[in-house]
This record gives sequence, C-alpha cells and structure tokens, in this order.
Amino acid sequence: MSSTDAASVRIARPLLPQHFSRTFPSLANRNFRLLLSGLLVSGTGGWIQRIAQDWLVLTLTNSPTAVGITTACQFVPTLVFGLHAGLLADRLPKRLILLITQLSMAATAAILAVLALSGRVQVRHVFVLAGVLGVVAAVDNPTRQSFVSEVVPGSQLPNAISLVSSTFQIGAMAGPVIGGVLMGTVGAGWAFAVNAATFVAPITALLLMRGTPTRADTRARHVAAAAEGAGRPGVRDGLRYAVSTPTVLWPVVMVGAFGFFTISLPVTLAAFAKDEFHSGASGLGLLNGVVALGALGGALTTARRTRPLRLRTVGKAGTALATALLVAALAPGQMLFAVLLVAVGAANLGFLTSAQSLVQLAATDHLRGRVVGVYMLVFIGSGAVGGPVVGWLAETYGPRAALLASGAVPAVVTVLVCRHLARAASLRLGLTSVSVRLPRPSLMPRSH
Repeated sequence: MSSTDAASVRIARPLLPQHFSRTFPSLANRNFRLLLSGLLVSGTGGWIQRIAQDWLVLTLTNSPTAVGITTACQFVPTLVFGLHAGLLADRLPKRLILLITQLSMAATAAILAVLALSGRVQVRHVFVLAGVLGVVAAVDNPTRQSFVSEVVPGSQLPNAISLVSSTFQIGAMAGPVIGGVLMGTVGAGWAFAVNAATFVAPITALLLMRGTPTRADTRARHVAAAAEGAGRPGVRDGLRYAVSTPTVLWPVVMVGAFGFFTISLPVTLAAFAKDEFHSGASGLGLLNGVVALGALGGALTTARRTRPLRLRTVGKAGTALATALLVAALAPGQMLFAVLLVAVGAANLGFLTSAQSLVQLAATDHLRGRVVGVYMLVFIGSGAVGGPVVGWLAETYGPRAALLASGAVPAVVTVLVCRHLARAASLRLGLTSVSVRLPRPSLMPRSH
C-alpha cells in the first residue's frame, strides 16, 4: 500500500464509534460538535448564575415574589422583541448574531459580578441586569434554536435538538451544585464571575466553525422574502404561518400553558428548600440537580427516538408532565420529593423536545427563524407573566399549592387540545368514509 493510500485510510477512519454514530448521528458533524461543546460550558455557567441570582434576591428580600419578579424581568423582553428577533434571525447571518449575543451576556454577568464582589449590589441592580440579559436572550434564543437547522441536515434535526437539550440539562445538573458550593464558600459574586468566564467556550466554538452555510442561506432568504411581497410585514408572516399550521399551533399552545408555570419551577423549588424543607442553598442545589438528572435521561431517551413526530406524541408527553407535577406536589418529605422530581425533569424535557422538534420540522426554511420566534415568544413570554404569579402562589398559599397549580392548569389545557385533535381526526375520517361511499358519476350515451 502506498503512503497516499495509507493516508486516505487514516482520514476515512470515523471520528466516533459506529454504534455511537448510529445512536447520535448529528455528532458526526464537526460544526455541530463545536456548537454543542460551547453550549455545554455556557449552559453550566448560566445555571450557576440562575441559582446564585435567585438565592441572592431571596436573601436580600426574603420574598419569593421578588424572585418571581426577577424571572419576569429576564423574560418580559421576549414578549416585546421575540417576533422581531425571529425576523432578524431570518435576515442576518446567524453566527454573527450569536457572537454578538454571547459577548453581551458575558458583559452582563461580569457587571453583576463586580457589583456583588464590591458589596454594592442591591435588588434593583439585579432587576435591571436581568432585564438587559432578557433583551439579549430575546435575540439569542430564536437565532440559536434555528441555527441548529443550518448546522445539521433536516433528517438529523430531532436528534440534534435532543442533544442540545441534553447539554443544557447537564449544565442544569452541574450548575446548581457548583453554584451552591460557590455561594457557600466564596459568595454569589464569584458565581457570577465564573458564568462570565464560561462564555469564552461558545465564542471560541463559533469562531472555529468552518463552511457554515450562513451567507448562502441569508441570500436565499432575501430572495424568498422578496417573493413574499414587499407590502407584507415580515413579522406577520411568521404569525400567520404558525396560526394556520396545526403542527405548529397546538404544540405552541401547550408549551405556553406549561411554560407559564414550569419556567418558574426554580422559584417554586427555592420556596420548597427555604420554607417547606428548611434545607437552605444546598437543598435548593439538590432539588434543581435532580430535576436536571431526570431531564438528562429524558433528553438521551428522546435523542434515540426513531419514530416520526406527531401531534399525538406531544399530547402524550404533555399528559406525562402534568401527571408528574401533580404527584410530586403531594410528596410528604424531601427525599421522596427529590425522587419524584427526577420524573418531572424527564417528562419536562421529553415534552419540550417533542414540541420544539415538531415546530422546527413543520416550518419552511425562509420562515424558520420567525416561527421559532413565535414558539419562544409564547414559551418564555408565558414564563415572564407566570413568574410573579407562581411566586405569589408560593408566598401566599405555600409551595405545594404552586406546584399543584403547575400541574393542574396545563393538564386541563392538554386535555382540551387532545380532545379537539381527536374530534378533528374523527371528522376527517368520517368525511373520507362518506366520500368513499358516494357513487361515481359516469357518462351515458343519450338514448334516441
């Protein structure tokens, strides 16, 4: 064998084990591996900051409602800018947008770290910086979610979305533990500083990507946008498509119902740790960690799914999540509660991954950013509205009542959606049956 042939053999050797590539085919893509590794590091840092921020506000105010207001400050900007951010993602190179958003989030975390380490941090500072972070995140979320579809082919998209969710959940599992240790030893300021440093990873990953189709895709979108008609506002196109497409509309409705409560689950868990179980910051880290552990298992299970996604899949996943929340709310002790939170995490991840994958697969290429913007608007926007409500429920009626509401209200919405889909399916089936039984007209010669 010549040296050239040997080199060819070495180059052709797969980077990943064959069984691993079959289970997680999207990992064969170099750019996706870079993106995934950067998100893993920054996701861990984000959870470190989330836990430190919630506990800092709770310590300064002794009010779960104030923690809910912090959540609202961080998510309300999505209500204002979410749809326009999706339009921006369809018009401009996504990698450039992500570089800007990652740098901006790093700067926000660094400012909060300086304020906390200098001893001058006040609740209003946290509110303002949470709002700034929310504005940046309103642009980052739809861009990042739709960027995955540019990095991997459509056939690998559900697998890729599940793996992105897995990295987020690994961060959610490690972040609260690291954040709890940092808060217990060196203080919340260093937790914010660590989060600022973690953004080096995604920025480096984005800079190292090669051959991304961003420029070509952007030009194609401009052509498609021009074909849509200059007189029609671009933002409305995404809304119109989402409302008229059942595989987008109904997952978004269910996601909004759950997001109103589950985005603020850390607020409820903080109230459980402080008022119900009296386990402090370490207990809060434990509760968030077990939720992330279950979510990681749910993400890996979802990534292995080979069956095509349907609306029925999302409905079943929503039913499982509502059931898990209701059962966990009735747990008498912290250990049993923690065990049941594993099921909550797995069900939550399975539901969100199924809904988001179906929405992205249903969206056309030139509208994907705007459709994802609608999805994120409803999901995060509902959490922004629900944050103070969940905090008020936990403060007024106790964390158990807040968790019961988190399961009961979305359960009603899920049942209504599934009932509507079942009736629509029966109607279509009935019309098909009737059409089959109708006699076929035929031409007969005129009698003389």
